[in-house]
Amino acid sequence: MVTVPLPDAQLMTFAEFIDWKPDNRRYELHHGTPIEMQPTGEHGEIISFLNAVLVLEVHRLQQPFMLPKQALVKLPGEDTAYLPDVLLLNRDALPQEPSGRRLQPLR
Repeated sequence: MVTVPLPDAQLMTFAEFIDWKPDNRRYELHHGTPIEMQPTGEHGEIISFLNAVLVLEVHRLQQPFMLPKQALVKLPGEDTAYLPDVLLLNRDALPQEPSGRRLQPLR
């Protein structure tokens, strides 16, 4: 994985980051600084493999899980949010999230 900080990037809040984030680009927010994430070569192959295996297992076991392709995971109380390579979410547990918000697609 290659990370590329934006030149002359100013610190931003999580809300500002969500409003700013370009479509179809992989960005994370690290302590207020937007960072472009670029999966490369073998890293991307491993991500694809893990997602495929997990989808098959979720289906086989008939579990209420989902694997969103793009979902930010925000650290509580910080202007930091990560875009995980693989994320397995329990649909039934989403309403109990502290933020009180359901999973929303990124813009």
